Formats: sequence, structure tokens, C-alpha cells
Amino acid sequence: MLRIFSHPSCLAHDPGPGHPECPERLIAVAEALRAGLPQLAWLEAPQALRSQLARVHDAELIALVLDQHSAGLRRLDADTVMGEYSADAALRACGASICAVDAIMAGDIERAFCAVRPPGHHATANIAMGFCLFNAMAVAAAHALDAHGLSRVAIIDFDVHHGNGTQDIFAAEERVMYLSSHQATAYPGTGHVYERGVGNLVNAPLPAGCDGELFRKTWRERLLPALAQFRPQLLLISAGFDAHRLDPLADLNLEAADFAWLTTELVAIAQRSAKGRIVSSLEGGYSLAALRECVVAHVGALANP
Repeated sequence: MLRIFSHPSCLAHDPGPGHPECPERLIAVAEALRAGLPQLAWLEAPQALRSQLARVHDAELIALVLDQHSAGLRRLDADTVMGEYSADAALRACGASICAVDAIMAGDIERAFCAVRPPGHHATANIAMGFCLFNAMAVAAAHALDAHGLSRVAIIDFDVHHGNGTQDIFAAEERVMYLSSHQATAYPGTGHVYERGVGNLVNAPLPAGCDGELFRKTWRERLLPALAQFRPQLLLISAGFDAHRLDPLADLNLEAADFAWLTTELVAIAQRSAKGRIVSSLEGGYSLAALRECVVAHVGALANP
């Protein structure tokens, strides 16, 4: 059983005119999922608690996002902008992932997709960057460890941009494995093969122009075997769809079928070691047409038994 977690505040987060991480992204995702997978129930995400954020984020970053207010837009860096509802959106994005983990660990559902924004995987312990305020998948992983006593949590990231924040937060945490495929030349310039942490980081940079055949080969030969060997008790997915050939911010050439294929492979691993338990959360993806197609392919594959 799969449920979708979201909240209206995630639509209200508005970083300003012309920004690629726009509310229309989530509108496209919601419309596509409701039309393509109408049988799935939607649940409202709660706010994450400060104490839950503090498992992975410094007090200074939490205060910067939640306690500093200004009229109009507030720019945290060249790309990361907050508006009136951005703090609540970030809390709801993290709350969605926490609530999903709780529901899955309670046995109420088997899998979840968090249709939320802003994205999170660039947010480090102390820096909001790359459109990201808080790191929802990192918050969810820490919650799974601390609140549910898990000892092996995997975060799988197929966004075209490397999740430097997730890697930074867990580089010394052997209970969390982080696996990422990403465009080698893209922002933020991290995610090299030699970045191994304590043996818990598996990075697979892909060349510009990479197609589905090379993407699948890389996952099949390098990333999926490492994941299977780790035997995760819970899989968390940073689901960015900006590796699609239509995306304006990157240079890979994947199709929706490639994301569906990888999702099916991840479900199989989850069935073997994690009782099928998966939480996926929206990260990047800036072509609305590609987002619509890819999110239905991904969530459809997640929803399969």
C-alpha cells in the first residue's frame, strides 16, 4: 500500500518570478499523479519539530530559516530564496518524510511518496543552498535511526545534481549508506568516486550526454550491488527527475522509462531486506512535461506489489 504526503504550503513557497524551482512544478506533479494514479490516497503532511530538524541541522541554520523574517523575498544565496510561506513549506517537506517513516514502521503502509517542495538534498548541516532549506531525506533517515532503532538505512539519489548536503551529513555515519548517480560536471561539483566516507558513500558521476543505457549499466553493475550488500532495513529516495533529456538545467538524456526501471529494481531490493519499505521524496526536475511523465512512472513503479 502506498500513500502520497503533501501540503498546500509546499505550493505557497515562492522564490520569485523566473526562478526554476517554482510552484508550477508541484502543480504539475499533483495533476499528473491524480490523473495517472487516481486510486492513491493523499495525506496532509504535518510540520516537523525543531528537535527532529536538530538531529541533522545546526541551531544556526534552523534559526536562519524559521526565525528571521523580512518583507518580500529573502535571498540566502544566489539561488536559494525564501518568501512568506517558505519556512512552513520546508517544515512540511520534512514533516511529510517523518510522517511517512512513522506510518511505514507502524505497518500502516508499505511505501510513500512525498509530493513536496522545496527540495532538500543540497542542504548541509549548517548551510541552506541549491534551492534547499532543510534536508528532508536526512531528517527522515535520522528519525528512522533514533525513533525506530534501525541500524541500516539507505538513501538513494538519482537527481542529476549530487546531494552534497546528504553526503556531508552522513559521511561519518556507518548506519546510513548514501548512493548517488549524477552528472559529473553539474552543480555543486561534489560526488567524486573517491568520496567514500567511512565506506558508506557510493558515488557514480555520469558524463554529459549520458543516455538510459549507460545509466542502467552504472546502476546495475555498481550501485545496486552495493545497496543489496548493505541490506537496508529502509530505503529513502531523493527523487529528482532533472536527468531527463528535456530538463533545462542539466545535460543527461534519460527517459521516464529509465526512472521506472530503477524504481522497480529498488522495490525488489526493498522486498528482500526491508519488508518492502520505501519513502521517496521529490527533489529536482525543471521541465514540467518531463516531471509529469517521470513522476507517474516512478510512483507507479513504487505502487506495484
